[in-house]
Amino acid sequence: MLAVPLCTTALSMAGAIGLDAISPESAKCIECHKKENYALYQQWGASKHYRGNVGCYECHKAKPGEPDAFMHEGASIATLVTPKDCSRCHGAIVKEFMGSHHAKAGRIMGSLDNVLAEVVEGNRGMITPGFPQGNSAAAVNGCWQCHGSQVKVLPGGEGKLDPATWPNTGIGRINPDGSEGSCSACHSRHTFSAAQARHPDTCGKCHMGPDHPQKEIYEESKHGIAFFANIDKMNLDSPKWVVGEDYSAAPTCATCHMSATKDQPVTHDVGMRISWNNRPAVSIRPEISDAKMNLPGQHVKWDQRRKNMKNVCSNCHSGKWVDNWYVQYDSLIELYNEKFAKPGLALYAAAKPLLKPVKFGNKIDFVWFEIWHHEGRRARHGASMMGPDYTHWHGTYEVAKHFYSEYIPELEELAEKNEHSEDPVKKEAAAKLKELLAKTLEHENHRWFTGKMNPEEKAARKKAAEDFKNRYK
Repeated sequence: MLAVPLCTTALSMAGAIGLDAISPESAKCIECHKKENYALYQQWGASKHYRGNVGCYECHKAKPGEPDAFMHEGASIATLVTPKDCSRCHGAIVKEFMGSHHAKAGRIMGSLDNVLAEVVEGNRGMITPGFPQGNSAAAVNGCWQCHGSQVKVLPGGEGKLDPATWPNTGIGRINPDGSEGSCSACHSRHTFSAAQARHPDTCGKCHMGPDHPQKEIYEESKHGIAFFANIDKMNLDSPKWVVGEDYSAAPTCATCHMSATKDQPVTHDVGMRISWNNRPAVSIRPEISDAKMNLPGQHVKWDQRRKNMKNVCSNCHSGKWVDNWYVQYDSLIELYNEKFAKPGLALYAAAKPLLKPVKFGNKIDFVWFEIWHHEGRRARHGASMMGPDYTHWHGTYEVAKHFYSEYIPELEELAEKNEHSEDPVKKEAAAKLKELLAKTLEHENHRWFTGKMNPEEKAARKKAAEDFKNRYK
């Protein structure tokens, strides 16, 4: 629906939900595209835009001189429809979206992930007019398709876009008009269906795989099981779609993170109901990560966000159930942070002076990266979405296995290799690393590994094992 007044010249006749009639400019577009792109025309015909007489021109119009504007059949238009364009009608929604991490997803291009895709996995073999120096096809076809590319307009004033950066519907796409994001990442053109955006499969385009398998976790969870068993009861096409009123069989990703409850409106900032940011090596509160990106969410504390989420949960669960679940979740985050993430980061920093100064040029780089970026995230995301198999076997088990069987031995070998180095800097770094390793493994969390488990703890575990056997004789 058109949420705010329409203010462009083409929309001067707009009422509460659209135009009185199709504009002459859009009518001309339709006449041709109905023949040339029939499926596109049909998709638009199934949309609310069609019912509101909002056509091609209202979305694609561009002022002459805009970066991606070009003349087409007598009209100045742009190939891309950006959040800035959508804000002509959906101003409040776009403002929320622009303040979210989704809109900033294109900033991955400066991260370790993109170093992998551009350098370790890739090369500069993809030569395009806009990038004569070349790009990595691994980054273009992988990272950028979810996170978004920086769309580059080719010179000539014909509106042509560089093939390394377009097509692209990455949710954090950086557009020629300076806006960030892509509304069509979730609301696929040209139907822009709310029902599609509410379906978990839409989120699964990006939120899946070894480092953030939210889609797979959801499918494993009781929530996902209920959804797929009751999909015909979900009423996904409801204009209002309020949980507890329009549906009650199951929640989807949108239910928990975006959609309306009886007490909360729809939000397009998916972080407003999240009380932990589980993306970094050490989980942090979301307002901290928002502050790093100077997002408006920096002023919304984690406990308020948790209240927002509890309000969603309360439609199906009792308050005590929800409170107890959060105790379980917080405990898993604390376990991961304190036992593995914080000591792991400290050890990695201590090892840095002894490593080749090339990102991912050392085995330890890969081992530590996968511990936190893949396995640690899976454990935390699994706990956050009630996916026990991902929490344990794909998560904490993998973290522990690689921490003790690969990471610690690699660090020990590195320290031993350099403890007698003729380079005084390396010799000192090796001594510090060795000292930190010993201190880390002396902690109660890790003493089992060195055979020094507290005798009382050892006796308690032995008794628990005996009690278990006796209980099930």
